[in-house]
Amino acid sequence: MSALPGDIDAEAGPPMTVPLRHFAVALGFLVAGVVVGVVSGRAGHLAQIHLLLAGWVCLTILGAMTQFVPVWAGVELHSRRLAALQLPLAAVGFAGLAVGFLSRAEALLPVAGGLAVLGVWVFCYNLARTLWHADLDVTTGLFGVALGFFFLVTVAGVGLALDRTVGLLPVAGVSRTTLLTGHATLAVFGAVLTTVVGALAQLVPMFTQADTGRLVTVTERAAAVGYPVGVVLLAGGRLSAHPTVARAGGLLVVAGLATVGLVLARRLLGATVDWSPMLTRYAVVAVSVVCWAPLAALTWWRDPLGYAGLFGHSTTGSLLLVGVVGFVVLGTLYHVVPFIVWVHRYSDRLGFEDVPMIDDLYDGRVAAGDATALAAAGSLALGHETGVLPGIAATAAGTVAAVGAVLFAANLVSVLLTHGPQSMPELLGGRLAHAWDR
Repeated sequence: MSALPGDIDAEAGPPMTVPLRHFAVALGFLVAGVVVGVVSGRAGHLAQIHLLLAGWVCLTILGAMTQFVPVWAGVELHSRRLAALQLPLAAVGFAGLAVGFLSRAEALLPVAGGLAVLGVWVFCYNLARTLWHADLDVTTGLFGVALGFFFLVTVAGVGLALDRTVGLLPVAGVSRTTLLTGHATLAVFGAVLTTVVGALAQLVPMFTQADTGRLVTVTERAAAVGYPVGVVLLAGGRLSAHPTVARAGGLLVVAGLATVGLVLARRLLGATVDWSPMLTRYAVVAVSVVCWAPLAALTWWRDPLGYAGLFGHSTTGSLLLVGVVGFVVLGTLYHVVPFIVWVHRYSDRLGFEDVPMIDDLYDGRVAAGDATALAAAGSLALGHETGVLPGIAATAAGTVAAVGAVLFAANLVSVLLTHGPQSMPELLGGRLAHAWDR
């Protein structure tokens, strides 16, 4: 069984249906994203990016933060009604953006973007009000900063959507290239990876039970301060086309993420609990970020503004997006979804009857299969990016990733179907009013 913290209060979070509904919808975006990539290729690039980063990753973050910020911080969620409202707004908005990009229906983009903005802003307001009453530590501090990044990402996204329809940016005196690079920087390094760094600071010590000493703790706290400052400078430098500012920010971002990767590796090596799919995927994250960092630093030192180096070195984008972002979300969901179901279904029976452990709720063989497939897909993509493998490798990577995504989604959906108290239609919408009333 995975390490189970004994000092959390599950009642501080929203009803179980709220985060689980986020995760179920996000899994649909994951499968849709990899399928669009296989079927549409480069023509569906923008749609795929929004399906995966906005739909899968961000909806997962919305659900996870809504559930666990109150639990970790020991404070009540500000509003359960707002928590129930954020998902339909954001999900419909993200889906609409993908449809608009695929169909080239430019007029749809501002409408869909507006719905997505409303959903994200509802989430930001609700979590900001919740965090206001929490004690400040590494995790809560980074989550608060991440909410600011989420707000800025949506503002930049609306600007880009309006520019595609009415040509707003020339009037505003901003170039599309600088706003696009700023938007992408705030999205990946700001909203997503700031949340990831904050979550890892809480999750990894909790679930490895590693005793790493004071030096690791101090180093981790220093990275937690320097990293968001680096994101602000990198994004601001790109928005203003100021290479010196962007270069300084990029180096701080690299230093912060490299530190997180090394600390993560140290804690995993010192783990005193049984190995699990969560920790296996975190090991991939540690290796990926340590390999990505030096090439990113070199690239951003030479040209921090170039589009080719948007996410670091042009040949290592898959290390960051798949190896770091993707595998953090994969690993976390392999614990969070079974954990929430277990707490609400079995925790009160513990000691009175035989109950399954958290890791027994999903199929370990399927978990091993999806990890192998997704790691292979990332390796094929990396091989293609570096020129080691021919162009067919990119197509193979997409196909293998689709297999891994379907296996992963099916494994977690089986947890909801087998052990959850509701059917999938009830979870996805049949009891929305009940969640709203609570």
